[in-house]
Order: sequence, then structure tokens, then C-alpha cells
Amino acid sequence: MKDARFVKLVLLVNGLVPLTLLLWDVARKQVGANPLEFVTRTTGMLTLLFLLISLAVSPLRRITGFNWLVRFRRMLGLFAFFYGTLHLLTYVAFDRFFHFTTIPGDVLKRPFIAIGMTAFFLMVPLALTSTDKMVRRLGGKVWSRLHKVVYLAGILGVLHYYMLVKSDVRLPLTFAFVLALLLGFRIFAKYYRPSPRVSSSVVPPR
Repeated sequence: MKDARFVKLVLLVNGLVPLTLLLWDVARKQVGANPLEFVTRTTGMLTLLFLLISLAVSPLRRITGFNWLVRFRRMLGLFAFFYGTLHLLTYVAFDRFFHFTTIPGDVLKRPFIAIGMTAFFLMVPLALTSTDKMVRRLGGKVWSRLHKVVYLAGILGVLHYYMLVKSDVRLPLTFAFVLALLLGFRIFAKYYRPSPRVSSSVVPPR
């Protein structure tokens, strides 16, 4: 992949398309009877979507051999953090109206909020260390171990979504299934060691 900057530009534009459409729907008041719930769920789903796409990069690279895909993994992860930030800000601004003293009581009353916040705060150090400079400062091995926290963030994010939905759980279960496949692939790739191929020697005719 020679023109990585062009691909990153395409990713940037497409990553902002959902936000543009969401703001357009809000401006036209096409967000249903409960705009807060619509915006909160949309930003939450976008967070999970970009998180799963970023986790899908490594399996796709191993399957296809397209090593250049790794160049865009961090950008996809940052989009997940971006929409996660919007998701949290929606709650703080339009549910709690920046009354921070009311948040602890609400968290205790609704445990799924605590799980969602934990998932978000696990993503904070990942976003802060997403630059090449931080990779060099931490060292590749330390940086890699730190960023494995994203697996826990993904699990907690899916659990948060599942607990939020009261009746139709098909969508959160779909997210859970995809996440299980991605994590299962990593476990399989880590512990599976293919047996070496035995090369058959050609016996010359007598």
C-alpha cells in the first residue's frame, strides 16, 4: 500500500459520515419521540462498531497477508474513542445536565452505566498512547501489552449495551458474537501450531 495518506483521508471522511448524518437528523428533528435516547444509542453503537472494525484488522491481515492494513488500525481505534467520548458527553450533558454530583447515585442505581464508563476509561490510555512517539517512548512490547486492554473494553462495551436493551437483544448479541469470533481467532492463532509439512523425497527409478 503506497498511498497510505489517501486511504487515511478516505477513512477520515467515512468515519465522520455517521456523525454528519446524526447531526442532520437532529437538525431535521428526525430522531423519534426521545431524541436523547436516539443520540445516546447511536453514538454507543458507533463506538462498538469502530472498536470491532479495529479488532478485525489483525485477523484480516493474517488471513489475507495484507500487512499494510495494520497502518490504519490505530485510526479506527481513535474513531471508536471519539464516538465513545460523544456517547459519554451525551449522557453527562443532556441526561445529567453537567450536574456531576448526581452521577455517582445514578451509576449505583443503573449498573450498566458503571460498566459503560469503565469500558470508556479503559480506552483513554489507549487513545493517549496511540501516536508513534508514545510507541517509541513505551517500547513496542510494553505498548503492545497495554493495548491488549482493548479486549476488555470491548467485552464491557458489549455487556453495557446488552444490559441497556430491555427487550430486543438481537443487536447486542450480534455484537457479542462478532467480538467472540475476533477474540477466538486471536486465541486460536496464539496457541495453534501447524504441524510441519513433511516433504516427500522422490525416489529415482531403478
